[in-house]
Amino acid sequence: MAVGSFDIRSFQKYFGPQASGDMNDFLEKLPQHSGKGALIAAGISWGMVAALGLFSVMQMQKLTDLRAELLQSEALKPMVPSISYMEIDKKELDSVVEDFKQVYPGINFTVAKGALTVQSRSTTDYAKFREALGHLVNAGAGWRVNVESLCVGRECKTNALEAKVKIQKLKIDKPSSSSTM
Repeated sequence: MAVGSFDIRSFQKYFGPQASGDMNDFLEKLPQHSGKGALIAAGISWGMVAALGLFSVMQMQKLTDLRAELLQSEALKPMVPSISYMEIDKKELDSVVEDFKQVYPGINFTVAKGALTVQSRSTTDYAKFREALGHLVNAGAGWRVNVESLCVGRECKTNALEAKVKIQKLKIDKPSSSSTM
C-alpha cells in the first residue's frame, strides 16, 4: 500500500457519533466470539501490567524519600576548614635569631632552608640552651616547631649541645563548599 493511495476518510467511521455504541456492542459480544481462555489470559496480562505499574510507583516513592533524606544529611554536615603548614619567611626567622643572639649569649643560632640549628660548645650552657629552645617554640604566632635532631654531651660529634628544629607556620583555609548532588 503506497502512502499516496491511503484514504483518511476510511477512519471516519471509527470517530463518528455511532463509534462509542459500536465499541459497546463489540465488548458485549466479545465473550461469545472469543474463548474464555483468551479472556482469562488477557485479564491476567492486564493484571500483571497493573501490578508492575504499582510496584514501580512504590519504588519511585522510596527513591524520592531516600534522595530527600540524603540531601538533608548533606545539609547537616559541617564545613571543616583545611589546615596546612607552610615554611616561615627567612626574613622573619632571621629577625627572631638576631633577638635570640642578644638574649642568649654563648648559644649559636644558624638558619638554613626553614630549619634552625641551636648549638653550644659547652654543657655549662645547658640552662640557656634549654630556655632558648623553649622560647623558640613560642616565638611566633601559629608556629609549629618540630625537633629533627637533639644531642647533649658525649653523643654530639661537633658541639656539646646541638638541636636542629624545623619551623613551619600554621595556615587555616576557609572550608570549600562541595556539592555532591
